[in-house]
Amino acid sequence: MAGEWREVTLDQLGRIVTGKTPPRSRPDYFGGDIPFVTPTDFDGRRIIDTTGRYLTKSGADCVGVRIPERAIMVSCIGSDMGKAAVAGRDCVTNQQINSIIVADPNDPLFVYYNLSIRKVEIRGAASGSAQPILNKSSFGKLRILLPPLPEQRAIAHILGTLDDKIELNRRRSETLEQIARALFKAWFVDFEPVRAKMEGRWQRGQSLPGLPAHLYDLFPDRLVDSELGEIPEGWRVGRLGDYCLNFDSKRVPLSGRDRANRKGSFPYYGAAGVMDYVDDYLFDGIYLLVGEDGSVMREDGLGVTQYVWGKFWVNNHAHVLQGKPPVSTEQLYLYFAFESVAPYVTGAVQPKLSQGRMNTMPFLFAGEEVCLEFHKLVEPWFAKVRACAEESRTLAALRDALLPKLISGELRVKDAERFLKERGL
Repeated sequence: MAGEWREVTLDQLGRIVTGKTPPRSRPDYFGGDIPFVTPTDFDGRRIIDTTGRYLTKSGADCVGVRIPERAIMVSCIGSDMGKAAVAGRDCVTNQQINSIIVADPNDPLFVYYNLSIRKVEIRGAASGSAQPILNKSSFGKLRILLPPLPEQRAIAHILGTLDDKIELNRRRSETLEQIARALFKAWFVDFEPVRAKMEGRWQRGQSLPGLPAHLYDLFPDRLVDSELGEIPEGWRVGRLGDYCLNFDSKRVPLSGRDRANRKGSFPYYGAAGVMDYVDDYLFDGIYLLVGEDGSVMREDGLGVTQYVWGKFWVNNHAHVLQGKPPVSTEQLYLYFAFESVAPYVTGAVQPKLSQGRMNTMPFLFAGEEVCLEFHKLVEPWFAKVRACAEESRTLAALRDALLPKLISGELRVKDAERFLKERGL
């Protein structure tokens, strides 16, 4: 390692701040425009600029210290301990997060990348068994190896270039899903094609946004009463279980010890996301996962869903579904973006969406031709979503291989730049 690298403690990099949560008894503290960062917002993003909850100015003043843009936030309590992210804008955090406001002459992004791979070390430094905590003082005593500022910036730039590509893919995928949701809402929630015909806005041979001319005869020109209210004539109200295939019987839960002994490359999914990677898979294809217990419902009443593909394993906390032709898995996924699961969830302490109750959810079937034409329109968008995700996985694997070598000095910047150039990056 080059002699110009030096080792310091985190509290020598700048000011360390611990947040807090305003009293929940003060509703006037919540619902403003100031991001309130909690561990649930550490969802894999490098930069957090949007959050699940926001505070008013009075709520943020109650917390006290504002976290400035580019500060490094690290979760230091509980199961999410050790996750790191960069503040994308001025914000406040709760008490589970310690933030470093990095002062000159050091680069905040370099500090972020250093801390992002030290989750095990951070957890090991915590105290408490039931609820491990790394307090502000102990957090500040963690040590960090620093190269000169120009090299910090160069390392952060190399890793940041890969993360920028990953972020671009994420935003592209998000936009494509928004387009797909908008089309689903237009067809199956607002009945826009039917209303356009009823009102004379869509004429035979005419194309409208999301409504190619050749689809004109697929849609009726009137609405009729049903148990769900007015629906297009000829469509029928059924139950979700009649329009999806359920593969729950193929699920196999693995304990933490089992997973530790079976490390591999296949994702192991729980109710809300990837929990681990194991050495084998149970499923191969495109599926929809719907949270069964624990994480089953969002604050807005919608279900916790995951659109997944490839080879993977699932535990017994997520339903494993596919669309039953002519309903596609993509249509099923979009259905859950609009249909609340709240009336079908049981249990206050441990919420559960059982297979039986889920199957009784109302499902509006538009007929074979409409479903097939809908799939033709959305499938190219979802194919791009999958392609973006696969490219991002490759980029992330490359970043994760380079990261520890760069921040330790084992791999020098020029060698890393040559490595990326050889791969067209």
